[in-house]
Amino acid sequence: MAPGESRSSSHRPRDSSGRKHQQKKRRSREQGSRRPATDSGDNRAERRSQTLSADALAQLNQGNTRRHRRRDSEARPDRTRDRERDRERDTDADREARRARREERRERRKAEYRDAPKERPKRVQREEYEDVVYEKPRRDHKKKKRVVSGAILEEGRGSRGLRGGGWSSSDNNSIEKEYLVDDPPKPVKKPKKLWICLGVCLVLLIIIIVVAVVVSKNNANKDDSKTVDLDGQDKNSIPMQWRGTYLDPWSWADTTDFNVTFTDQMVGDLPVMGLYADWDDSTRANDKVPPLDKAWGSYGSRPARGVNVGGWLNLEPFITPSLFNYDSRLGIIDEYTLCKHLGARKAAEVLEDHYKNFVTEQTFKEIADAGLDHVRIPFNYWAVETYDDDPYLFRTSWRYLLRGIEWARKYGLRVNLDVHGLPGSQNGWNHSGRQGSINWLNGTNGATNAQRSLDMHDRLSKFFAQDRYKNIIAFYGLANEPRMTELSVPDVVGWTEQAYKLVKQNGVKGIVVFGDGFMGLGNWQGRMTGHSDLALDVHQYVIFNTDQIVFTHKKKVEYACDGWTEQTEQSMDTSTGYGPTLFAEWSQADTDCAKYLTNVGWGNRWTGTYDTGNSSTSVLTPRCPTEDTKCDCDAANGDASGFSSAYKQFLQMFAEAQMHSFEKGWGWWYWTWDTESAPLWSYKKGLAAGILPAKAYDRSFDCNTTVPEFDGLPEYYRM
Repeated sequence: MAPGESRSSSHRPRDSSGRKHQQKKRRSREQGSRRPATDSGDNRAERRSQTLSADALAQLNQGNTRRHRRRDSEARPDRTRDRERDRERDTDADREARRARREERRERRKAEYRDAPKERPKRVQREEYEDVVYEKPRRDHKKKKRVVSGAILEEGRGSRGLRGGGWSSSDNNSIEKEYLVDDPPKPVKKPKKLWICLGVCLVLLIIIIVVAVVVSKNNANKDDSKTVDLDGQDKNSIPMQWRGTYLDPWSWADTTDFNVTFTDQMVGDLPVMGLYADWDDSTRANDKVPPLDKAWGSYGSRPARGVNVGGWLNLEPFITPSLFNYDSRLGIIDEYTLCKHLGARKAAEVLEDHYKNFVTEQTFKEIADAGLDHVRIPFNYWAVETYDDDPYLFRTSWRYLLRGIEWARKYGLRVNLDVHGLPGSQNGWNHSGRQGSINWLNGTNGATNAQRSLDMHDRLSKFFAQDRYKNIIAFYGLANEPRMTELSVPDVVGWTEQAYKLVKQNGVKGIVVFGDGFMGLGNWQGRMTGHSDLALDVHQYVIFNTDQIVFTHKKKVEYACDGWTEQTEQSMDTSTGYGPTLFAEWSQADTDCAKYLTNVGWGNRWTGTYDTGNSSTSVLTPRCPTEDTKCDCDAANGDASGFSSAYKQFLQMFAEAQMHSFEKGWGWWYWTWDTESAPLWSYKKGLAAGILPAKAYDRSFDCNTTVPEFDGLPEYYRM
């Protein structure tokens, strides 16, 4: 039988012995010349693996008998030929009738299938299939299930029904089995999910490739632009262990005026990378002062006139409020919480962008042009080292500090180095890096942080003892504003003496500076005496004192002239004070209204909204001169272009009165050079607004002049 045909009977054998005998002989002859497709190697092996039933064995015996009889009939052709021809005609007629009936049933089922509503095939439960199992052809690893007995196949009465070798018994009249055997419906295959998955994967792959190409090109462009800035330096010149670190100029956001030739040379365990080998100290800031390579002389007779570049390498929220404009619930109030919120990578990006833009070479040029001769550069301990779980940006600010000193050198400005934040925080204020508790010389880690601070100064002083700094580092600050009202005075004094000796032993030529600690200038008389190169640093403001912020405009100027002049002269006299005294911070601010000046979210004293969370330090009633609801900060935080002429007169007079007073000591440094939005704290904005002298050494007011009444200028704030 050809593989594509079906010639087997669809009904049981007759019971008549004669008819049965003839049919068997005919089948025996047909089977001798035609073998079913099941005789393939696979099906033969499968049949051999089946156990034959009793009926099947009987049928097999009958088949053998038919073959013997066939041989006998072939031996007697003349006697049996006519009878066999008649029986063959009867058998052919019966076969054709059976085929016609089977075809009729098949056509009827096909018609029913075509006329039935076409619905999406639904997955049915396994029990609905009864004994019929559809075997998927390509899953040969699963054991196939047969749906007919091996005996029927042996008799040649199996009908090929399922693709791949499945057969169905002609003895079973079940409609389901006949349906499967004769014309099984092809299962509906829906590869939709597969195609969807393949499509999604293809789209994602394309996106990944495109992004990778774009990023690669951008990085290539960045590298190209950086290469231009790096003057053709070979990136491979950076040893692998230093790539991506503070010694790798390809990782720097700015290379302007940096020596980008790689070196891992250290002095005091601090890198010199970025510095050029030569320097020039022949420049002077202005014709009123000597060049850097000439001695300054006595600061008592030629006081310093300078300015801070605060808020640059040490963040202070009121100077750059844009860096702290977050939802108050995030608690971002200082550099510590800012860095922790941003994370290392983003903090590095944000802070270095600030470092390279907030202060530039132009800054130092403008400072010199303003008639100033000194610049104080605040920085914090993480320029040198970080500890424990510090989130601060490590050592990046060190590179900018060194470049800032070189720019100051270029314009003849002498430098006052100021360590604004020590490990653990020496005052708990935001400009020390971390607002809150004081953990320097105080608390569990107080002694540890005190030693870390000494270790830091050991490294710093070794570095700045190099010859290139002997003319330009005029002042070397130990600790900005230690809060001695909250610390042990003997401990602070003892630490200061240790630090001073260390710095001097390491060879620093400049004057060492220590803070007054807010103890009152008279309380320093007789302490740490005998050092001609050690000076006391005092910061004078009227707005952080509730008794002074209420002064009228006239009273503020008079206090600057009389009160602060008296304090200066008292401090400079070793019989009543410490001796050498300088004033490294002051401003023109007559209110504490500037945004974030009194910490992020704490309000201010001027309007009575200063809420520290502590009743002993909070100020919840207005402290402007009128001390009532008229006290207002809206105008105080306005642009300087809106200042009235009367208010400008007051502001310039207030500034020049302080200059006059502080020059009775070793000089002054205004806080600070620039701010984002607080003009009364910005020397640069003050110059532009006409409320500061065009040249610091050429002033129109001194304290020998009568102070006017400032008639028409409201005391609750300016018009």
